[in-house]
Amino acid sequence: MHARVRKYGAELQRCQLEATPVEQGDYHPLKPIIVTDSRSRRGGRKGSTSSSSSSSSSVAMDPLSSMMEGTDPLSLFAAASASEVNFTTTELGRKRRENEDEVGADFEPWSAKRGEILSRFTTTEKLSINLFMGSEKNKASSPSSAVSEKVRTRLEELDDLEEGSQRELLNLSQQDYVKRIEELNQSLKEAWASDQKVKALKIVIQCSKLLSDTSVIQFYPSKFVLITDILDTFGRLVYERIWSMCSDPRPLPDSFSVEDVNDTAKETCLNWFFKIASIRELIPRLYVEAAILKCNRFLNKTGIQETLPRLTAMIRGIGDPLVAVYARAYLCRVGMEVAPHLKDSLNKNFFDLLASFRQIHSDTVQNQLVIQRVEIPVYLTLYSPAIHWILQCVAYRAPDEKISTVNHTCILCTLTTDMFHDLFVQHLLFGSLGRSLACADPAESERLPILNEAWKVITKVRSSQDYINCAEIWVEFTCRHFTKREVNTVLADIIKHMTPDRAFEDAYPQLQSVMKKILTYFHNFSVLFSMEKFLPFMDMFQKDSVRVEVCKSIMEVFIKYFEKKKKILCFSLTTQVSFGRDFEQQLSFCVEARATFCNLETVIIQLIHTVNQLAMETKRVMGGNHSRKTAAFVRACAAYSFITIPSLTSIFSRLHLYLLSGQVALANQCLSQADAFLKAAVSILPEVPRTISVEGKQRSSEAFLLDFINSFLSTLLVVPDHPEQGVLYLVRGLLNMVQDYTWEDNSDAKVRVYISALPLLAAMSQENYLYTIPKVDSNETLYGGDPKFVAEISRLCETLIGQVLDHLKTLGREEGVRRQGSIAFALFSVLLAHGDLRNNKLNQLAVNLWNLSHKNGYCETRTSVRTLEHIKQQAQQPELSHLSDMLLRLSLQSRA
Repeated sequence: MHARVRKYGAELQRCQLEATPVEQGDYHPLKPIIVTDSRSRRGGRKGSTSSSSSSSSSVAMDPLSSMMEGTDPLSLFAAASASEVNFTTTELGRKRRENEDEVGADFEPWSAKRGEILSRFTTTEKLSINLFMGSEKNKASSPSSAVSEKVRTRLEELDDLEEGSQRELLNLSQQDYVKRIEELNQSLKEAWASDQKVKALKIVIQCSKLLSDTSVIQFYPSKFVLITDILDTFGRLVYERIWSMCSDPRPLPDSFSVEDVNDTAKETCLNWFFKIASIRELIPRLYVEAAILKCNRFLNKTGIQETLPRLTAMIRGIGDPLVAVYARAYLCRVGMEVAPHLKDSLNKNFFDLLASFRQIHSDTVQNQLVIQRVEIPVYLTLYSPAIHWILQCVAYRAPDEKISTVNHTCILCTLTTDMFHDLFVQHLLFGSLGRSLACADPAESERLPILNEAWKVITKVRSSQDYINCAEIWVEFTCRHFTKREVNTVLADIIKHMTPDRAFEDAYPQLQSVMKKILTYFHNFSVLFSMEKFLPFMDMFQKDSVRVEVCKSIMEVFIKYFEKKKKILCFSLTTQVSFGRDFEQQLSFCVEARATFCNLETVIIQLIHTVNQLAMETKRVMGGNHSRKTAAFVRACAAYSFITIPSLTSIFSRLHLYLLSGQVALANQCLSQADAFLKAAVSILPEVPRTISVEGKQRSSEAFLLDFINSFLSTLLVVPDHPEQGVLYLVRGLLNMVQDYTWEDNSDAKVRVYISALPLLAAMSQENYLYTIPKVDSNETLYGGDPKFVAEISRLCETLIGQVLDHLKTLGREEGVRRQGSIAFALFSVLLAHGDLRNNKLNQLAVNLWNLSHKNGYCETRTSVRTLEHIKQQAQQPELSHLSDMLLRLSLQSRA
């Protein structure tokens, strides 16, 4: 690899904003600005014409004043009633609508609910998948076929979607079923990538049909989650494909209008809607059209607004109330993603849902429940995820009047205790209410009435098992919002219900959950043990193994709370003690504190940071002019860190502190100490485990290790080679450790390190480095651009690139095409930014990598389009004009 010559100063100059000269006599900060009004209308991109009209002014437009058209914020208020006000109500309304078009962070996304649904709604029953994947008919036509023949062929293909050969998978376990659905999702992506769009549509239609099957009704919510994942994938693929067709000559902005869409993209979009409209069955036609709802943006401004009410009305034709409620949930989900401001369809779906509840009493539903031996209370819980989602959509940023209307329509406690007593089981409904209150706290004035009303019902539940299932949920609400008095009352009621007939022996999991929730909110053990009923509650844990677990959990909370208090005190002590500019006294304090708090790792880490700050403060005070005494003090600080770091148990704390201490030593011209720190960091890399504990959970360490290595590489640019260790010895040592490290199976981390090392090596080959440390001679000074040094860098680059290319070949054999494309594009980006592409071999390699990254259609289209635009801009520079020829050889993957 030959690195291209970089002129960092010129590159920085090109990135800076251009200044607009303003004549002094025409401009003053307080002088009113005459705004130039320029309006233009642009037609379609293809075959369109544009017209513009403008009024000119000799005064430059000020970007801040132009936002208010000549008025400052104070005068805007004063002139609100005058005719001169230019910031009209219409514009305010437009800006409000723009804000409403986006869902904020205060809206809980569907992805947050997905996992809970899959874990909650499971089954041990055998499942089946019936797929009609179409017959293999030869539908090839000659290139000279007329348009009508193509249309007829398309219709035949659609007919074949529903009339083809049947593929039936029977007696599947839940795990096998999930695996099969995931395979179908992957098949969809592969079919799309290989330009088999009809096959992709077949898969989506057949998967959508599965949502009409309620033969294993308790699994239906989880089935809905799995199938809609496939629908989401399909909708995204279609949208991105049409969007990419509008990306010539420049990318289509996210806030595009219909006028920005060319005729070809519109025709393709319309073709998709025609295909979907030809689907015969209601449920797949409804779901697939909802999946590509966002594509209406390419056709007209009101497409989404017109389509949502039509799809809402279509759902009324679904006879099964459970199937219908999840169809409404999906429509609300895609509606919130593309047009959250269109509340009418959300409200209609909600009230249609309420109206459809009478279908639960129909013979069809009742017979189905009898056949599957499902009780009404259990059946009603299947509705909860869909209803919860629809209610969240309806309530999101809704006015108070709308919330009041919804509340009056279904007041939870009133419905529970009166109207639906025969239909709903009270403890299940109150349990659901308790879960909801755990997610959203009610107003403070409403909390005690809610608890009192709820507990009046809960305490009357006769079955001890049903009682504890409900009471356990409400314990969290009580602990979070009330004092030990209310918690003690709840414990007394639990003891009263669970002691007769030793009912507690069958409810240990629920009782352990109660204990866990109490310990979560009550850390003061003097308060905890002062509760009159706490120890009697403990006495119910009479099974030895359970009692041990409960006692262990109490001790863990006690130790954790005590340790936390102790660490906070010690941490505060070490950070607040200061001796002013008496740095030696400060260092002595850190030595004593290390001995005192040797078992508190957090404190030791802070002490090392403090010592490094002392070293840098010494440099600042001395202005970089080191005396012998100052140099000795800095070396003493380095020795403190070098001795202390190995005592830490956290491997990543050691790595980062070695790197930080090495950087501090370099900044103070202590080269031998810096060298020792960096070599120590490299030497402990093999000790990094494959998993580490993060917030109590085991996670892969790979991402943390890659992050550290990238930081380490950026530091090596300014580290001079040791005169006795050879050229680039630290770089080679790091790469050797990376080569020998035991990475995770099917991991690309090693080659990603190699790719990350290439920009460093390219920067090292420059005559002038991008950054240096004052008074430290880096390799640019030591070697002075020596051809042998540059040749050594080139050989190392070639070795790394060869390793990456070998890995890419391996991925091709192992069918890791997605990873292959990602790595190929990463290497292409590095070559583009740092390689000298005037070299024919390197230029051809870059083109091959681009083609490989797009070969299977997994490359992000937007990124590719922006990359091409960047290359086009770079090619306008004289020294990079050769990129124009390469640009002609780079093409986007064709997507249908």
